[in-house]
Amino acid sequence: MELSKMSSYVPQSVRTSFSMDVFDVVLLGRRPHISWRVSSEDREAVSRTLSLLGLEEFAFRKFDKLSGGERQRVIVAKAVAQDPSLFLFDEPTSDLDLRNQIEVMKRIVEIVSDKKSEKSAIVSIHDINIAARFSERIILLHEGEVKADGSPSDVLNEDNIAEVFGVTCEIVDQTDDSPMRVLIKDEV
Repeated sequence: MELSKMSSYVPQSVRTSFSMDVFDVVLLGRRPHISWRVSSEDREAVSRTLSLLGLEEFAFRKFDKLSGGERQRVIVAKAVAQDPSLFLFDEPTSDLDLRNQIEVMKRIVEIVSDKKSEKSAIVSIHDINIAARFSERIILLHEGEVKADGSPSDVLNEDNIAEVFGVTCEIVDQTDDSPMRVLIKDEV
């Protein structure tokens, strides 16, 4: 139980369906904090989390009736409601449309950027533009080894991308107004 207070895990996709209200699925994230009964603090934490992730309208919909992307957002909310110090996300943007990919990543950054919260997130993700935009540090893996480790601008360069992903690209420089972007051109 103590480990689940310290860390939460969001899988790449949700393969099971619960015939439960979304509110109750997110409340499952509070399980490490609940002793005998669900407290008003637990309910409030779920409500805040649903609001944070823009899921208020889903609160009393059945989880098993949601689309894949909606389910993924709910599972992210469940992890957030758990209130751990470490989040482990495996492709948290899978099944999400572009707008929700950005919104979920913004919320993750917002949560871990709050200096009072002392929270961290490890995100496994294949979308290098999402990684470039939302990461402070990137560890680029290739064939089971660390290829590069550092800031997005240090790690995501044309040589590393060609070797790891087998594609040529152009790096659009990062400015104060927009994050670095990787424009994929073609196979190497």
